[in-house]
Amino acid sequence: MTLKLFELVGHDAARPFSPYCWRIRMALAHKGLEAESIPWRFTEKSAIAPFNSEKVPVLLDGDKSIVDSWAIALYLEQAYPDRPSLFGGEGGRAMARLVNAWGDVVVIGGIVPLIVADIVPHLRPEDQVYFRKTREARFDKTAEEVTASRDSAVVGFRKSLDPLRLTLKAQPFVGGDKPNYADYIVFGGFQWARVVSAFALLETSDPVYAWRDRLLDAFGGMASRSPGFPV
Repeated sequence: MTLKLFELVGHDAARPFSPYCWRIRMALAHKGLEAESIPWRFTEKSAIAPFNSEKVPVLLDGDKSIVDSWAIALYLEQAYPDRPSLFGGEGGRAMARLVNAWGDVVVIGGIVPLIVADIVPHLRPEDQVYFRKTREARFDKTAEEVTASRDSAVVGFRKSLDPLRLTLKAQPFVGGDKPNYADYIVFGGFQWARVVSAFALLETSDPVYAWRDRLLDAFGGMASRSPGFPV
């Protein structure tokens, strides 16, 4: 039975850019599973309303619908136990829950003000209106005003990655010798940025940069083949 994944795109349906959808793209590849991609845009709420969701990712597996990236990862682990594990056991899943929160708050939360204005040109006109209305309300500024200070703000963002950086000095992946879902949680944010923005979040000498490149090359270069900027 074919899996289907609703993924956020802009005017280019072949350029998925949600960090949460990228977490699941990587998780599916880790499990050796393929899913039909269903392009979805901000103003297409009616397409996923039947699944009791207003946001993506939404995974369909036969008559089952699973929403939220964390819930989808847990579902894949339970529904496909014969495939490579995303967590490596109960302890790994418990630790990944912490990484999930850290990835949301520190990584994605830190990236948003650095690239938010760069997302707008990728959207259709109607989605640009929605995006500006909802995102600019959070900052009480225009997207362009938010990113105006990013050349200095990125220094603080890079510093916030010290826990990840120190980990990667001791091992090639968050998951150890091989990547697991904890890696995909964090990578999703960087892949999102690469797809929509030419702004350099990382210095090329950073261990985090090298780790990101290893994940871009994972699964036959799946993530690197997705349209993006050379940053």
